Amino acid sequence: MPDPKLTLLPFADISGYTEGFDIVSVQLGHDGLAYILLINQVPERKRGMFVQTKLNEPYTYKVLIVSEQHVEEIVIWGQHYHYHYVQPLQNHLLLVGARCTYYGKDQFDLNAKVCDMEGTTIREFLLGDGIESVQVTKHGTIWTSYFDEGVFGNNGWEQPVGESGLLAWDAYGNVLYKNTAADIADCYALNVINEQEVWFYYYTDFELGCISGVGGTVPPQVTFLKPNISGSSGFCTDGYHFLFDAGYGKHGTFVFKKIQQTGSLTKGAKIVLLNEENRSFQQARQDFRQDRLLLSEGNSLYQVTMEELLSVIE
Repeated sequence: MPDPKLTLLPFADISGYTEGFDIVSVQLGHDGLAYILLINQVPERKRGMFVQTKLNEPYTYKVLIVSEQHVEEIVIWGQHYHYHYVQPLQNHLLLVGARCTYYGKDQFDLNAKVCDMEGTTIREFLLGDGIESVQVTKHGTIWTSYFDEGVFGNNGWEQPVGESGLLAWDAYGNVLYKNTAADIADCYALNVINEQEVWFYYYTDFELGCISGVGGTVPPQVTFLKPNISGSSGFCTDGYHFLFDAGYGKHGTFVFKKIQQTGSLTKGAKIVLLNEENRSFQQARQDFRQDRLLLSEGNSLYQVTMEELLSVIE
């Protein structure tokens, strides 16, 4: 039986906003809108290898907030920090740099910046080095996951902020939750559904964790599933069905699974996603949030929900 296929049509074209800029990242917000971070020039890597944190000259960033009907553009001028992620934070924007350096006692980069919708800085704070993913809830809880250098330390951090692999913060950079349930060496994927449901997938166990009840009167509960996928870079879910990036050597292809009565996940089926030219996406940027997948190919944006996937699977 052939693999199920689903053709996606672009819901937005951002080519009118990208001239003179490079796309840094493409993310979904809690509101279902796409948040695109662009920079006027990609900073060179130190010694051709290492991502810069502080920048020697001012750069201009641009944030696009994209829906099917509208594109809002915010320009953020004269920045001397290397940012990689953008998320809505209450009525503001949160920019986060993946890397930050520790220079000595009480001396370190502040790699999170809160801006208003005119691009004016409101405050800055520390979220730690080695950030893999950033997702913010409707009420302003900031979730950060960390890759191995953020867990074990680099850039001067002997005791890394992200040593637990997964943290939640308030809108001012105060820790609300620190992972103690999973032994995370690298948190490959994060999906913040809402205030009370957060999923994560991590190395080395390749388990799928679900945190519930953060911020309640009793300690949060963490449960685990084994998806039997190695190296997946992301997943979306409605809490019962899952769409995973297929993992090592198969990034950009997708596997559908669901929870069985035993509490485990099904073996799964490959899903083929095609663009409007009926060809597979080639090196598309992708972001998973809640029950949807966002894809960016060139200047076109595509998305698919779990409901749409189920229409061709079940």
